[in-house]
Amino acid sequence: MSLPGEFPFTRGVHSEMYRSRLWTMRQYAGFGTAEESNQRYRYLLSQGNTGLSVAFDLPTQMGFDPDHPLAAGEVGRVGVAIGSVDDMESLFEGIPLEKVSTSMTINSTAAILLAFYYVAARKQGADPRKLSGTIQNDILKEYIARGTYIYPPQPAMRIVTDLFAWASREMPAWNPISISGYHIREAGATAVQEVAFTMANAIAYVEAALAAGMDIDDFAPRLSFFFNAHNDLLEEVAKFRAARRLYALLMRERFGARQERSMMLRFHTQTSGVSLTAQQPDNNLVRVTIQALAAVLGGTQSLHANSRDEALALPTEESARLALRTQQIIAHESGVPNTADPAGGSYVIEELTDSIERQAREYLERIDAMGGMLRAIGEGFPQREIQRSAYEQQVAVEKGDAVIVGVNRFVTDEERGIATFRPDPETERAQIERFRQLRASRGSDVEQRLEDLERAARGGRNLMPPIVAAAEARATVGEISDRLRRVFGEHREAG
Repeated sequence: MSLPGEFPFTRGVHSEMYRSRLWTMRQYAGFGTAEESNQRYRYLLSQGNTGLSVAFDLPTQMGFDPDHPLAAGEVGRVGVAIGSVDDMESLFEGIPLEKVSTSMTINSTAAILLAFYYVAARKQGADPRKLSGTIQNDILKEYIARGTYIYPPQPAMRIVTDLFAWASREMPAWNPISISGYHIREAGATAVQEVAFTMANAIAYVEAALAAGMDIDDFAPRLSFFFNAHNDLLEEVAKFRAARRLYALLMRERFGARQERSMMLRFHTQTSGVSLTAQQPDNNLVRVTIQALAAVLGGTQSLHANSRDEALALPTEESARLALRTQQIIAHESGVPNTADPAGGSYVIEELTDSIERQAREYLERIDAMGGMLRAIGEGFPQREIQRSAYEQQVAVEKGDAVIVGVNRFVTDEERGIATFRPDPETERAQIERFRQLRASRGSDVEQRLEDLERAARGGRNLMPPIVAAAEARATVGEISDRLRRVFGEHREAG
């Protein structure tokens, strides 16, 4: 058996793991206006957060300005409303971006939001080459499991690889993608499917980058991943180990990576949102603790612990603090970080690791036989597999074969209510007014910048420089997205 820090990194990507450095503690947060979310970020940092994680509202994710008819009722609801570089500056007011690692969960509009972040950081005086963090930028899982896509897969993949190439030059310490198994698992996938479909997506991204002329060892060291931590403690620990080993072998044997850093699977973990229950919400504290422990035992590089009230509403400040304390107690009181790969050598862990890797490989062979992940997505293969697993899980719950404490067993007649967060209904009106003022106050060069972006999209130029130029001219998320829609069109689900 290899040691931690040795290829194929089953036991961890670093020899010392948490003995030399703890994982980054990120609490995913964002709501209302940029100013409101800024206050929450400052609070979390004051309580010991060691990294930020930004949740964006649906209009921002889908490339709509707040005054677009399809944005009605959604502005600032499930994340923060960021429509221009002005909003991005307000979001990080007083937070030194050169010193804080930031993760942004954004996909279809990832290139635009990263451009906003880049411009805002430079206005702070930060050196872009020193900016650290991650942009999710994982469009394939949107077609599989989540649905916040805009463009058809081929042009969407162009945007992804253009961002890879640009970030490698301009933001070399930044992770230009976080290949996500999290949303695949939340949609109903099994642990094996989470690993398999995430790896299949990774293969597609690597192949696209290679086809665009990039060298594997130039971009692979900055690829990162995002996994779910679910309830089955031992299976989850084994899942993380299996994913690391499978990825290392794929990168060396399939793609010929030469640098060890190109073969290291580095990942963020979030505890399972779909496992949280509105019934007896305090039970979620226990679920999250088990899931967070699984992530740490499995060797995660950063972690978000969900709050107990997320099945009811956006987390309150108190619940977010308690979720952060859960991580801190595991880090500083449990003793688990004192050993690299403390579960390694356990018969059941090793057998589960081998089993998950073997079954994930079988899925990859099926996907390869179809012609790759893009083809498989087009044929609906991963979607059907996830739907089947989700259905089987739901049937097991309804029959009582799968126990959910407080839901289908150990139910109480009286539920103790907890205080929940309520977004300000004035947020949408205020954001629309802000956009009217923005459009009235900016310079005349914005239209020229947008036209240049459209020309780049119709040609073969990298899209990131004209997107950055449009951001500097204070073009909005909707305006930039609409120019790309003109060229690429919009994706429509078959059937």
